[in-house]
Amino acid sequence: MNLIKKLPGPLLVFLGASTLSFGGLIVKLFEGASPWQILFWRTIFFLIVINFYLIFTYKQKIFKIFYISGIPGILGGLILSLGFCGYVFAMYNTSVANVNFILQTQTIFLAIFGYFFLKEKISVITLTSIILAIAGIFLMIGNSLSGGQMLGNIVSFIMPLSFAVLILIIRKYPNVDMIPIQFIAGIFSLMIGYLMSEKIIISPNDIFLGFLAGFLQLGIGFILITIGAQTTPSAMVGIIMLTEAVLGPIWAWIFLAEKPPSTILLGGTIVIIAVLLQFYNLHVLAKKN
Repeated sequence: MNLIKKLPGPLLVFLGASTLSFGGLIVKLFEGASPWQILFWRTIFFLIVINFYLIFTYKQKIFKIFYISGIPGILGGLILSLGFCGYVFAMYNTSVANVNFILQTQTIFLAIFGYFFLKEKISVITLTSIILAIAGIFLMIGNSLSGGQMLGNIVSFIMPLSFAVLILIIRKYPNVDMIPIQFIAGIFSLMIGYLMSEKIIISPNDIFLGFLAGFLQLGIGFILITIGAQTTPSAMVGIIMLTEAVLGPIWAWIFLAEKPPSTILLGGTIVIIAVLLQFYNLHVLAKKN
């Protein structure tokens, strides 16, 4: 772990985002497991790696860090778990490109929620980015009206919405640690996956894919981003995280022959431009302060 922390923060964030980008591909490779079974096994292996990280990092203080997080930590974990559930279900019901591009709207939702709940002003640049993002989303979703992917697209919005709400909680309660929140989210996701599954026994192949999805893709990816973000400016973290949106559809294109329609690529590009505009706006505000 000390060796990892010696690596440059931006590099760690890039490696984490690249690792997360394989999520859609892995979910699509499951052979017979239902979305809830995928969620259950993915979460088991995610909890294992997060538990190792918590024990290694906090040692005797592990219970204290959960106590400090308190009710906001539990609430944040519950909200993040909804995002975990939405991710698996959305990947199961729409294209990898749609999910990855819609996921990037979290920064736009954060600006909107910040206006209503934190009384943060919306600048002309932010308003422009919101309008662009909405236009890009309509372009993407409009393509799926006749393709049977509408439900998956709608569920995809659970992820950016839950993440935006989570960031609002962390802003309001800065003592809330992200790693314990991820563990709590894992517990909630595990319970949801177990309760919603008719049975939890799946094929050895699908269990292995659950390991790849939970331990390596999600667990290691989140840890790398968490460590890297500690020494990387927030605006830069957001821009580097766009790597996930770019690489995710590429893996699906290469390994699954899932070629996104031109309207999806155009709409996704508009969304990414909107997000980049918002990151630029955040950078300008940070320099003024």
